[in-house]
Amino acid sequence: MKKLVCAAAMLGLLLMNAAALPELGALHAKSAALYAANGQELYVSNADEKLQPASVTKIMTMLLAMEALERGEVTLDTMITGSEHACSMGGTQIWLEPGEQLTLDEMLKAIAVGSANDCAVAVAEHLAGTEAAFVERMNARARELGCTGTTFINANGLDGEGERTLTTARDLALISCELLRHPKILDYTGIWMDSIRGGKFALANTNKMLRSYKGLTGLKTGYIRETGFCISASAEREGLSLVAVVMAAPTKEDRMADAAALLNYGFANFTAWTPSEESCAAVPVTLGRADTVALRMEGDSVCVLEKSAVSTVEAERRVPESLTAPVEEGQQVGELIVRTGGETLLTVPLCAAESVEAVTVFDLFGRFVRSVTGTEA
Repeated sequence: MKKLVCAAAMLGLLLMNAAALPELGALHAKSAALYAANGQELYVSNADEKLQPASVTKIMTMLLAMEALERGEVTLDTMITGSEHACSMGGTQIWLEPGEQLTLDEMLKAIAVGSANDCAVAVAEHLAGTEAAFVERMNARARELGCTGTTFINANGLDGEGERTLTTARDLALISCELLRHPKILDYTGIWMDSIRGGKFALANTNKMLRSYKGLTGLKTGYIRETGFCISASAEREGLSLVAVVMAAPTKEDRMADAAALLNYGFANFTAWTPSEESCAAVPVTLGRADTVALRMEGDSVCVLEKSAVSTVEAERRVPESLTAPVEEGQQVGELIVRTGGETLLTVPLCAAESVEAVTVFDLFGRFVRSVTGTEA
């Protein structure tokens, strides 16, 4: 929720200052969106038109897999079995055999690098029992992320019988930002060439921007004849992480050109800002076994600003003059309010970085003896 508040505040700030930003220029694609990885919207063009994402669908499949990993439901060594259904997929695949088993690690590599439709379905079935049940999870997760124009019909983005996956550039950006909250995925999406099955099956990444764009980290390409070429491209430079979504570009070259133009625009005009370490300076503790307690910022403490606005940022630290022990690790003791031009951009909880136990009667007696005699009690 805090991230959404920050994004909403930043959107208002960006709209107020829109005249100060240079024009991006015309794009080839029907729809596009540029987001900071923390969920802040930086630029959109027809971003709510519902279009077919093709294999970019797999960012949601990968997100649910990473969340299952985080919850401990699977590990990267978990064996995934190819079912008859999974092995029947067309399009890009690794020609998984019914009953064949690969680790989740290899499956994720095949999905992220080779865009393997069969592996996407096999992972879906393992995580949810059936692909249909997994699709229910995909759509539910999309709603949770605030996606309003998305309907998934399968785990890989292929057309179904009389039905199609539809989404928007804005929704894909939101899903991509959530996926980037799991940095492990970049170990897969950033691979240029690799292999699975003990080196017997080679993989080459469908995202050719990995070799042509500085700082590119992923995420996924897609193509479908009816609407053209799509990409969700993530990149990072100097601490600023961006996501550029392009949908329905006429050619591969147009897709790459549009994604590069969006990312270039973002890196040229915006910068990541984080509070200084002084914001976490220790707070005195009374009646504690330690005299002070260090603080830490909880949640997302990054805001993405126009470069021209950085000099106007102010951070107000609101913490009590002292705390009374006991203090529990993780206990919120204050907050940091980040503003610029009178607008509140972000409110960051400040929490105790460690526990401080309360002193006992014996502790107090020992302190008294030491203060009087200069010796240990």
